[in-house]
Amino acid sequence: MAASSRLRALSKPTPAAIGAAIVLLLAALAVLAPYISPYDSESMDFNAVLSPPSLAHLFGTDNFGRDVLTRALFGLRVSLIAAIGSVAAAMVVGVPLGLLAGYRRGFVDAVIMRPVDVIMAFPAIVLVVALAGVFRQSLGLMTLAIGFVYFPIIVRVMRGAAIEVSDALFVEGARARGASRVRIMARHVLPNAITPVLVQASALMGVAILMEAAISFIGLGVQPPTPSLGLMLSDGRSYMGDAPWLVICPGLGILVAVLGFNLMGDGLPRLLDAANRRRK
Repeated sequence: MAASSRLRALSKPTPAAIGAAIVLLLAALAVLAPYISPYDSESMDFNAVLSPPSLAHLFGTDNFGRDVLTRALFGLRVSLIAAIGSVAAAMVVGVPLGLLAGYRRGFVDAVIMRPVDVIMAFPAIVLVVALAGVFRQSLGLMTLAIGFVYFPIIVRVMRGAAIEVSDALFVEGARARGASRVRIMARHVLPNAITPVLVQASALMGVAILMEAAISFIGLGVQPPTPSLGLMLSDGRSYMGDAPWLVICPGLGILVAVLGFNLMGDGLPRLLDAANRRRK
């Protein structure tokens, strides 16, 4: 009876599983875009300008005769690279700093957190736009700019979790056994404090997709003719009355991608807590 109930529980679709399935599907579509679509994302066909959706072009064509669905798939690749890359860069910097600040506290905490507080005082989108405007407009630099804005958030979340875990009895026991600070942080504090950071990272990936779209929308992201969902929205707004498919397709891509990452973030705490209980 217990085994059957466990099987039924595993068979139920959880938010994390649904979100992961959406993200994996979108990632597969983005990676396989050159093989899925018979069209090139940058080739123009002036005999098919602003063609409505049809069997030949499922989401129609744009003002240069380019297939909208193909460009959306390639634009989705840009969005996912920016989202995953920026959050990964933020975690590489933010997790060690937050762990050190939360475990050591005192002077070390103050030295790390005061600059973090200064960066967080600026609105995220304003800071990203400023950084994107100063540096050369490219996907790599835009990803680093978003990661720079996100790393203070990762630092604060990691710091709060590390402070809570550092006061636990098993950490006190490790100190009593003479374990070094580095060993305690790496073996005891980090594995037990990383869950809220992973949840925050999943949510930030969804926000990063919106941020990349916003930056590209105003012309500071990737430049034409490289496809970008935000750039497609910007180009299509002039034709919304006559060709609404120009904004529907990239808009749906942004919507589904953000939904997938948010569902992952909502379901990750339960999944990770269950994994921790099994490990213990």
